[in-house]
Amino acid sequence: MNWKNIFIIGAAAMLPLTGFAQANILNAKKPEEIGIRTQSQKDIDNDMPLDYGYVDDRDILWSKTIWETIDLDERVNFPLYYPTDTVDIGSDRRSLYHVLIKNIQNGNLEDVYVDSYFTEKRKYEDLTATLKFRDTTDLGYEQINAGEALSPEYITTREIDAADIVEYRIKGIWYFDKRMGELKYRMLGIAPVAPDVNFIDDESMAPEDALVELFWVWYPSARKILHDAKVFNSRNSAMPISFDMLLNARRYNAVIYKEDNVHGDRQIRDYIADNALFQLLESKRIKETIRDREQDMWAY
Repeated sequence: MNWKNIFIIGAAAMLPLTGFAQANILNAKKPEEIGIRTQSQKDIDNDMPLDYGYVDDRDILWSKTIWETIDLDERVNFPLYYPTDTVDIGSDRRSLYHVLIKNIQNGNLEDVYVDSYFTEKRKYEDLTATLKFRDTTDLGYEQINAGEALSPEYITTREIDAADIVEYRIKGIWYFDKRMGELKYRMLGIAPVAPDVNFIDDESMAPEDALVELFWVWYPSARKILHDAKVFNSRNSAMPISFDMLLNARRYNAVIYKEDNVHGDRQIRDYIADNALFQLLESKRIKETIRDREQDMWAY
């Protein structure tokens, strides 16, 4: 065993117990005690997200802002989608949408905006029209026309849930740090995307034609929340990772659908229409241009 393996084993042994999937599961006397940390565990808990380093504007030699789509149908992106049903699982396992919407609802996450330019702020009450749909059936209208009180059974409601999320859209910036001499990426925002709640059950419309961005979250302010929420690790359930670690490490597959440009940040589909293959090739071209930028910096 070399020194590298010894160091890795030692570092793993020093990880806090709070990183386990179900805290205190081996010491619980009753099922109700599973997931409840002891006071000693709370006292030594200093698990915080790693702060971003300060980057001076003068150190940014080159940058490009891009928007990407994370398709939740792809297997590598499943950790962001599942679990969609929270009835039969513990409270320590939630999908990314559940984590976001719960913290928006209880006020822990306040930096929520309408679009990816973060100019118009929203609260949970302002998102009701986007997340919920309420309608009255024909029998209900007959009751109203007859002058009777509307019965609750004639009111239908539909609410966006984690199972309805089709994709996530993220906004980030690639930049070349001349002080560090390397190309880096910083995520700026993330948005869940689902079919419009008003047409989500309309079979006459293709779901992909009614996709809307529910809201945009300013990512730096959500890091602590996403760090506390853990992602299931299929290789070792005792050592989950956090959503913050997964997103910052770019452990997902994403496709560029827009870059900052002189045409008002138009999307790829705006200038390459009705050709999915050419749109994908254009996305790959933009990605290769960014990747080649770091190599070009060292070419004289």
